[in-house]
This record gives sequence, structure tokens and C-alpha cells, in this order.
Amino acid sequence: MALEDYNKKRNFKQTAEPEGKEKASGKKLKFVIQRHAASRLHYDFRLEMEGVLKSWAVPKGPSLNPSDKRLAMMVEDHPYSYRTFEGSIPKGNYGAGEVEIWDEGTYEPIEKVSGKSDDLVMRAELHKQSLKFILHGKKLKGEFALVKIKNPKDDNAWLLIKHKDKYAVDDDYDAEEHTLKTSKVTAYLAEKDGKKKITHPKE
Repeated sequence: MALEDYNKKRNFKQTAEPEGKEKASGKKLKFVIQRHAASRLHYDFRLEMEGVLKSWAVPKGPSLNPSDKRLAMMVEDHPYSYRTFEGSIPKGNYGAGEVEIWDEGTYEPIEKVSGKSDDLVMRAELHKQSLKFILHGKKLKGEFALVKIKNPKDDNAWLLIKHKDKYAVDDDYDAEEHTLKTSKVTAYLAEKDGKKKITHPKE
């Protein structure tokens, strides 16, 4: 079962995260990027595939600059219903902290295959460990690639790369600068930082 690891890591009596259940993929595949303040701030990049969300943790967040090759660590599959999850994960639980949606939309493979659904095409590319797709998000648009790093030291390491197209930028791109001022994750981080300063006063 694709969601076995996800369910094993969570106590659903304590966390509001959705329990892992698969669903049949629709015609338009969905993606979501969640900004997640856990032990460290990172961005969770999730692509709908095979009725679940294939997931990668991107420490620096995605970029629209093609020269940025962002490290993306593949993690366990998440249920499709996780796509809309925002809120707090209680202390003592896996991934404890605050989660919010940073971007969302639909996506599709760059190269379509006659007679095959987008889902099947993306599954085949995942198997080859090289995904090429178009994001139709609010912040992220255009062509991207997710490519597995051939590095036996860390089997889950991939790179998230923006292709050069009309949505690409030449300037430095920091995902943090494209976050709402009313962000609950930012407020959570500020509170956490404030507590650290109180707990460890400078001598």
C-alpha cells in the first residue's frame, strides 16, 4: 500500500492531518506546495500521481530561476486529501509545527503520449527518475524538471529545476519573499524565535 509509511508515522487521534486513503486521479492532475515550519522551515512539493501525492521536501523552496538547482528530498507518499491541509501538527507528532499552502494548481507532462493519460505518463517518468512537467499555479508557472541525483550516499535526493521559458526569471528568487504577510507559519516562526531568545538569554 502506497500510504502505509504515511499512516505508520502518524497518530490520527492527535493530529488533524487526513488519514491516508487513495483516490482515482481525475483528468487534470493537481499539485500543491506547502510551507512547513517543522524542526526546520522547508517547502513540501507534492504532485498528484497514482491516486496519491508524490512528495519531496525542498529546503530552500522552489525557484523560477533556471540556474537554481534546488535540492528536493523524496519523502513518503501523502494522501490526495492532504492537498488542502493547513494548520498545526501538535508537538510530539511527526513533522510537528505549522503548515500552510504556498501555491497550488494543476500540472501536466511536457511530452504527451497518444492513448495514455497524463497520470500514466507521469508514472512512467517517475519510474525513469526524470520528471518533466508544466505547472499551472498562482506563483509557479511553466516548465519544470525533477531529476534524481545519482548519488548512492542519499537515495532520496533529487533536483527541482526550472526550465527556460517565458515564466523564468534571471534575478535571484527567494520563495520566502513571495509569502503573505498574514502567514501563520511566519507568525509561528517569530513566536518560536522569541521563545528561544527568552529561554537562552545572552550573558
